[in-house]
Amino acid sequence: MLTAREVMLVSKIIPVISVKSANEMLHLAEALLRGGVNIFEITLRTPAAIEAIEAVAKEFPHALTGAGTVINIETFKAVENAGAKFAISPGLTKSLAEFSKNSFMPLLPGVATASEIMSGLEYGFDAFKLFPATVVGGVGALKAFGGPFKDVIFCPTGGINKENARSFLELPNVACIGGSWIVPQELIEAKKFDEITQLTREAVELLNQK
Repeated sequence: MLTAREVMLVSKIIPVISVKSANEMLHLAEALLRGGVNIFEITLRTPAAIEAIEAVAKEFPHALTGAGTVINIETFKAVENAGAKFAISPGLTKSLAEFSKNSFMPLLPGVATASEIMSGLEYGFDAFKLFPATVVGGVGALKAFGGPFKDVIFCPTGGINKENARSFLELPNVACIGGSWIVPQELIEAKKFDEITQLTREAVELLNQK
């Protein structure tokens, strides 16, 4: 069984994805895999999300297909049944924390403050999504959190792009970043999947530089 930390170490970037159909997601998954990324966060922001998770989990079992925007027990159960291998939430509630602890599927909960990190630690979490990263302090906030929370690692998401991604990844408490710039909606809708592959390759090269 994977842990949230292990999920975060799969790739320096977790693409944050929103799709309108399962077929669209299958093409997108192929494009991302060709570009060197084998992990997907399919957000529950569209009616097609659950079907898309199910389709990709079956078609690409070697990839790590996860769900984003998981906000309660019902959505957690739904993505788990669809075959997701991890779940990401924008925040954390008591019910979601307690329910997720009895699942094989790890949860990466979102936090924005020191109090939320402390609450997550009480439930046994030590890996978090910082969201929305650039709004709640970005690199400065993560540096500050590194003092009192030395054993906590983060995946900042929200406002991350190719210009600022490396500044986040250079921090010792950042394992990966969540980004949507490699999966822009206009390219998905225009079916320009080769361009998405190119964006992905460029991001992988940029983020893996020493």
